[in-house]
Amino acid sequence: MGKRLKPEEIIAKLREVEVRLARGETAAQAARAIGVTEQSYYRWRKEYGGLQVGQAKRMKDMEKENTRLRRAVSDLTLDNQILQEVVRGKY
Repeated sequence: MGKRLKPEEIIAKLREVEVRLARGETAAQAARAIGVTEQSYYRWRKEYGGLQVGQAKRMKDMEKENTRLRRAVSDLTLDNQILQEVVRGKY
């Protein structure tokens, strides 16, 4: 398994493929030239196609924040359920 690339690196590689495609190379040739499989190229294009480097960084930051907030909501929900069980047990 190869190393995991950062979104900024993926966007740069996607731009390189776009240049190669404009020169007349096939998608398979262009993907091979940047060192990835054609499948990876299409997956990256689906996820990062059309993004600028700054947008990719912002997206990654938002994903981290979203994960943190989900964890906080999950913890609060669990606390609430425990408190409700305690209250029901007393009556």
